Amino acid sequence: MRAAVVTSPGRPPRYGTAAEPRPAPGEVVLDVVAAGLHPVVRALASGAHYASDGSWPHVPGIDGVGRRPDGTLVHFSGLAPGRGSMAERVAAPEAALVPLPEAPPGTPPGICDPVQIAALVNPALSAWLALRLRACLRPGENVLVLGATGCAGRMAVRLAHLAGAADIAAAGRDRTALGELPALGATRTVALDGGTEDDAPDDGSRADGDPEDGGTALAEAAARADVVVDYLWGPVTERALAAVLRRRDRARSGRSLRWVQVGDAAGPDITLPARALRQRDLELLGSGIGSVAPEAVRGATRELISTLPETGLRVAAQAVPLDGIERAWPLRRSGTRVVLVP
Repeated sequence: MRAAVVTSPGRPPRYGTAAEPRPAPGEVVLDVVAAGLHPVVRALASGAHYASDGSWPHVPGIDGVGRRPDGTLVHFSGLAPGRGSMAERVAAPEAALVPLPEAPPGTPPGICDPVQIAALVNPALSAWLALRLRACLRPGENVLVLGATGCAGRMAVRLAHLAGAADIAAAGRDRTALGELPALGATRTVALDGGTEDDAPDDGSRADGDPEDGGTALAEAAARADVVVDYLWGPVTERALAAVLRRRDRARSGRSLRWVQVGDAAGPDITLPARALRQRDLELLGSGIGSVAPEAVRGATRELISTLPETGLRVAAQAVPLDGIERAWPLRRSGTRVVLVP
């Protein structure tokens, strides 16, 4: 069958051939309709991601939309290493198949389209797991999203709003994209220095989309937060944590700060002062491959997909034929996901 094939670490995939999938017990063969090219897919293919198994050649891709033998469209994930979704067919675990929802009357067109689903589920699930399973966000709490102008960051802003967060600070480096976030529920936006992510008045309100400059605004947002969803890490996180340590009212308030580390677009490491864990009620939590049980991920995926028509979540999706993988692989635009279509 035709597929994208990564032959060695650090090299982009080539359009070529791969063996037909041979399903293991509990798996079903699907015709692939759409497969998302997510940042984690690139990282796994390069061997740089912590979950990479270091085997080459392999077919990249972690999820997508497929067609069952009976014609039913489903979202699939949980693929075996090396047998990714960027191929004409995959063998996917039956337990990880989720039927695509039907769009009710009045739903914006395309919201349940296979390309939209393939582009959206991965970034939206990233935010869903961070907010609901790891941070256990409660209505009325304050949220800071670091890296809010990428696809996943935008989803985090929207889902925090739908969950009833009181104050949602959205910090990112793409000033144009920041201006779009109040429509998703951000109550303030903070412009950080640098390029773009992909891959994030006195009452603090910036509902008009005019971003506050970094520094003081980032410090204030971090100090007010009950939950931080962090797609950046590195120096940005160090500055935000330093601001939290400078504030002394949180210790008296008894409010915990749950800091959920999801991505490291700004750097893979930070320096964490020991006093940060003694001076504040601070929980550092990871959210990613390995930190959430597969059963929990499958359950969350089902919940997320079933609610998509009601949430109105959308992402800009760029469909590219599978034979265009070589030109599609390096494409990166903040807030947009490339989707391969066999």
